[in-house]
This record gives sequence, structure tokens and C-alpha cells, in this order.
Amino acid sequence: MATTETIRAAGQASRGFGSAAVTGRRQWLTELGEAVGLAVDAMRRNKLRSALTIGSIVIAVGTVIAVTSVINGLNTNVIGSVESLGSNIIICYRFPWASLGRPPSEWFTRKELQGEWTEKIAQLPNVEAAAATLRVFRPEFGAGTSYVTRGAYRAKNVILQGGPPSVRRVFDIGLERGRAPTLVDEEHRSPIVVLGYDTARILFPDTNEDPIGKEVLVEGRVFTVVGVNERRKQALGGGANPEDNLVSFPLSTLRKLHPEQKDYVFWIKATSADAVPQVVDAVRDLLRRERRLASDKPDDFAIFTPDAFIDLWRQISTGIFALVFLVASVTLLVGGIGVMNIMLVSVTERTREIGIRKAIGAKRRNILQQFLLEAMTLTGIGGIIGILGGSAVGMMVRMFAPSLPAAVSLFWVSAGMVTATCIGLLFGIYPAWKAAKLDPVEALRYE
Repeated sequence: MATTETIRAAGQASRGFGSAAVTGRRQWLTELGEAVGLAVDAMRRNKLRSALTIGSIVIAVGTVIAVTSVINGLNTNVIGSVESLGSNIIICYRFPWASLGRPPSEWFTRKELQGEWTEKIAQLPNVEAAAATLRVFRPEFGAGTSYVTRGAYRAKNVILQGGPPSVRRVFDIGLERGRAPTLVDEEHRSPIVVLGYDTARILFPDTNEDPIGKEVLVEGRVFTVVGVNERRKQALGGGANPEDNLVSFPLSTLRKLHPEQKDYVFWIKATSADAVPQVVDAVRDLLRRERRLASDKPDDFAIFTPDAFIDLWRQISTGIFALVFLVASVTLLVGGIGVMNIMLVSVTERTREIGIRKAIGAKRRNILQQFLLEAMTLTGIGGIIGILGGSAVGMMVRMFAPSLPAAVSLFWVSAGMVTATCIGLLFGIYPAWKAAKLDPVEALRYE
């Protein structure tokens, strides 16, 4: 004889199945509420198994939500940082910067670009300004030698950059105070520097102290500070922009400090974004002539625009997405198998209940619907927890990295919820079908 609890559960689950007094929508809502209640009851009876099952769904959905929110923020930051360079900027170097995969050995045998070629580039039509720059960067770790110092203050991992006065016309670099190097400084190889925003704050921590006219040591040599750059837009939201930890010299001064450095980068500013294709073609023709390349030979240099960095980032972010989806898919598969197992156990434990429900009028469709709704409720709860957890991670990232606008996407929230629910539907079909096809007589005899 069925227990009182089983009979009560069966009666609750059967209300509305055969009633003609309620509308179809109300009946469906009633059945949905009962399904949710029974699903929660099943989870309560099998806490550990349910936790493991829901955990897989939570991890999968939460990971996708968290990663997509962070990547959305990075996308905004990367695009903003690149666009801040200007849509009319052209870069020339001996090989591409923005490329994935193993570079061909031929790239490293290419000869450096000659700095004086930018004088000819500046005379081309539709070119507003052109500059050749040199950079020296030697990462320092631990207690290594600091290359830029002032008394007890030391700035590490500083970029040393040399460029002509025209470099500021290319980038529209603003000054917080002081002045920029002039043609006179360039001609006389003047021992002067312009500090990046962060470098100045490190070497002159007292905000009331004016760095202008003060001396700093760069690799043991004395230079006079004549200017401080404005703060640059942060890159990738991960702390300070490396361009703020920089010391700028007249190009001739840096060549004197580092005569071995000859690897120039050309920066060209077109008169407008529409003129960029014509300028690229003109620069390519000029460089091929200067490098004496035969007409059948490929370019042994690279010309690209900041858009190349956006394309590179999109390739990287697409790869990250693919990896996350692979991990999430495997985790969802594990969660789906767990849902199937817990529902099969539930069918076995509730065999007598199913028999009673069938005996008082429940049809196969009702039983099938009941167990499918239970499975979907189980995974839906996991999806909701995963969405909340992933969103919390995104909010924490934004809190600890305010410059990173991590944003939760409504599309991915919806996709996560739909996917979690569909996992319950897919993996709940077999247990529900097994429950629906039980013979009521045999089910009532089950002990």
C-alpha cells in the first residue's frame, strides 16, 4: 500500500491533468509550478548528486558569462586605444608587428629602414607629417639595474625613445608641462629629455615639485628634464599604459647614447583617413626604389595601419572564445549526463508514485511532461546561478580594474540560460520516456 507522502505527492502532481474547468494556459502554469516543486524536492532528497550536477552547469555557464564580459571590456579598450592613434596613421617597419604564428626566418635578415627616408616621405602628396623613431627597451626584474634614476628614486622598465620634433605632429602628443625638443636640440644633440607621465611621478613623487630644469640619470648619464607628457589612454585596462613609462630624447641624442640602435620605425600621418590608401601606395613605391627591389621581388618591409592591431586582437579573442566554448561544452556534457543519472534515479525512486498517478488518470504525455520539466528546472537553476556568478566576476573585474569596462552581454546571458535549459530537455528525454512508458499495474507492485 502506498505511503501517505507518496499519495500526497501523486495527488499534487495530478491536479489539473483531467480537469476541464481550467484553461490550457492555467493548467500549463499549474503543471509547471508542480514540476518545479517536485524538482526542488528531488534536489533536496539527493543533495550531493544534485550539487555535483548543478555545479557542472554553473561552471560552464558562469565561465562563458565571465569570459565574455571581460573580453567585451577588452574589445572596447583595445579599439579605443588603437583609435586614439588616429585613423590616418600609417606605420612602416621591416616586418609586420601584428601577426600570429611563427615568423619566417627571412624577416630577420631584412635590412633596417634608413631614418632619412622619412624626409622624402614627408614630401609625398597627402602626407601631413612623417617621423622616424628609435626605441630601446631592456626589461628589468627583481633588484636589477635601474636605467632612469634621480637620487634614491628609480624608474624601472622605462622605454627610451628618440624622435624628431615632427613625431609630435604625427601623434598629437600633449604636454602636461614644459616643452618638447626642438630642431635646435636635434642639431646639437642636446642632453635633454621629456618624461612620460608615470616616469615623472616616480622620479618626482612630490606633486608640488616642478621637474622642469631638474636633472635625471639615464644609464648613468646626466640629462635635463624639459617637459612632461600628458597621461596616455590606458591599454587593455590592466594598469598603467607602458607609453606613460617613457623617456623621450631628440633622435640625435638617443643615437649618441645608443649608436648600435638603427632599427627605425616610420610613423606617417596622412591628411585624412580617405587619403590613407593613396599614401600607402606612394610610400610603398618610394621604399621599393630606396631599397632597390626588382619589380618581380616582394616587399622586404611592412606597411600597416592601427587597424592591423584590431584585426590581431579579434583573432586572439576568437581563439579565446573557441577555447572557452570547448571547455564549456565538455562541462555541459558532464552536467547533462549527471542530469540524466539523477532523473533515472528519481524515476526508480518514484515508480509507485508514477503508478498511482496513472491509476487516477494521468496520461503518458503528463508523465513525460512532468519529468522533462523537472530536468529543465534542474539545469535552469544551474544556469541562473552560473549567470549570477559570471556577472559577479565581471563586476569584480570592473571594480578592481576601473579602466576595464567589463560588460555583461544580454545576448550571452540569454544564450547561457537557453543552453542550460536545452541541456535539461535533451538529457531528460530518456528518463522521462522511461517514466512515461511504465505499466501502472507493475509500477504499483514495485517495492
